[in-house]
Amino acid sequence: MVITFNELREIKHRLPTGSVSRIAKELDLSEQTVRNYFGGDHYDEGDVVDFHLEPGPNGGAVDLKDTRIWDLALKILEETEQS
Repeated sequence: MVITFNELREIKHRLPTGSVSRIAKELDLSEQTVRNYFGGDHYDEGDVVDFHLEPGPNGGAVDLKDTRIWDLALKILEETEQS
């Protein structure tokens, strides 16, 4: 799945408080790994997620190889909008 880096960051910023913890818990990942997925820069902690970044407009193109975090983030946003 290819999106822009800015789109990835926008989704992260729209997530309600506690979402990173929820995603980490549901997917059995560290919270830092989830932060890294959304463009965190502390790769000395947590895992580096499997995506490829190409420079370009809007922060560049991000090719997400594993969309489990993305899918759960969208689910959380959908739940938030419904409540």
